[in-house]
Amino acid sequence: MATATDLVWFKRDLRVVDHAPLFEAARRGPVAAVYLWEPIVFEAPEFDGQHLAYLQAALAELSESLWRIGIPLLFAEGEAVASLERLRRSLRFVRLWSHEETGLLSTYRRDQAVAAWAREVGVEWTERPQTGVVRRLRTRDGWAKRWHARMTEPVVPVPAAAATSSARGAKGLLPDPVPEGPVLGVAPKRRQGQGTPGESAAARVLEDFLAVRSQRYRASMSAPGPGWDGCSRLSEHLAFGTVSVRQTHQATVRRLEELRADKSPAVKGWGASLSAFAQRLRWHCHFMQKLEDAPDLESSNLHRGYDGLRENDFDNERFAAWCEGRTGFPMVDACMRSLVATGWLNFRMRAMLVSFASYHLWLHWRATGQHLGRQFLDFEPGIHWAQMQMQSGTTGMNTLRMYNPAKQLVDHDPAGTFVRHWCPELAGVPLTNLPEPHLMDVSEQRRAGCLIGRDYPAPVVDAKSALALARARFAALRRNPLVRAEAQQIVDKHGSRRRPPQRRSRARTDRKTDADGQPDLFA
Repeated sequence: MATATDLVWFKRDLRVVDHAPLFEAARRGPVAAVYLWEPIVFEAPEFDGQHLAYLQAALAELSESLWRIGIPLLFAEGEAVASLERLRRSLRFVRLWSHEETGLLSTYRRDQAVAAWAREVGVEWTERPQTGVVRRLRTRDGWAKRWHARMTEPVVPVPAAAATSSARGAKGLLPDPVPEGPVLGVAPKRRQGQGTPGESAAARVLEDFLAVRSQRYRASMSAPGPGWDGCSRLSEHLAFGTVSVRQTHQATVRRLEELRADKSPAVKGWGASLSAFAQRLRWHCHFMQKLEDAPDLESSNLHRGYDGLRENDFDNERFAAWCEGRTGFPMVDACMRSLVATGWLNFRMRAMLVSFASYHLWLHWRATGQHLGRQFLDFEPGIHWAQMQMQSGTTGMNTLRMYNPAKQLVDHDPAGTFVRHWCPELAGVPLTNLPEPHLMDVSEQRRAGCLIGRDYPAPVVDAKSALALARARFAALRRNPLVRAEAQQIVDKHGSRRRPPQRRSRARTDRKTDADGQPDLFA
């Protein structure tokens, strides 16, 4: 096989626009690209067949886009170092290019191993940032300014075909076919209602959101029904890298400028709604930075003073009821059933699911986080594990967010449409009883055609007593001076610098921002 002096390693950056490693490699001469089918990715407890289905479709489009500019996309199955070494021997490349990745602990260690291999064999490995996450960050002071500086840099163009097309025949390489079936024992499976994967689809979703749907973003983002269309629906594209945060930020800024220049009544309030989305793009990277700074965030409590808090009290029956949407709390069950069916749920309801599992059911965030990771098509490790810990109260610096599922139904599904769709056994329950159907007497249950305990589950816990116990356990911990001291250290390292942290000594229910001033993320 002929040589390719540069190799571009695609990971979670499946695009050709705003791809600095691709652009820089292509300027140097003959280049090939590779995607690695890695066992550590497919064996991760957060990986699911829906992720493979998205990957296969996005990679098929990526392969076509690369081939149009003369770059073949190759595939290698196996552990990263071994796969790259085989490619090095066949292609004889001397430079490896990729984006920095803030991922699971397994991929963090994988990258360490690749770096050691590259030094040993004399391969120059160059990584470029693709988000606002900063490697080897010493302090959060000034982080927001650095994020803004990155986001305002010019979007990197697609390499010119003329620069690489002449090398196509010389290399003698053709793109590898993208597998259509199972890979490493995982079968691809799309869930209902999921959109089209890939870079061109991401561009269409972004355009549609900015041009039309963003007008109702702020009004609909908290509700699971309206949020399906009112939210950006870019999260899966950002997670797989079919669009960059920078592209999204700059397109949002341009649209905001258009709206501010438009004085017609038709756009009243639109700018404020879109500004709310723009703010969440920064928080997107803010949470990923937490994992970058603490790679074991997915496996260990951020605040080690909370070790042992829930580990010895895990209830498998409660966990199964939560996973399957049969807790007896309609809003919780409807949200979980919806998520399992579609792979998506708006952020506020995600937070409610974690809060309910953590405080009502007293389940450890590790097992519940793995289950949710499999359900979220847009699984982003940095956001996911930081949020799992924040919503379960183990960061040491955030207000305890104990959601009331009944109140969430009243506030965000006032007609009961969402709950009745996903919990059809509650179809006949009067709206006034829908938040807590177990409070109906037997005659009311019969009239509604829903006997609690037979047609719909009785609540798995008593909400008031469960939350009282959770508050007492956390209060006891937080009175400990050592726990308070470590909490301050965590704030100093991970807290936002945009506004000073707000101290709170007791749990707040249904609070819209955490103690670090952080608003709900978009999804």
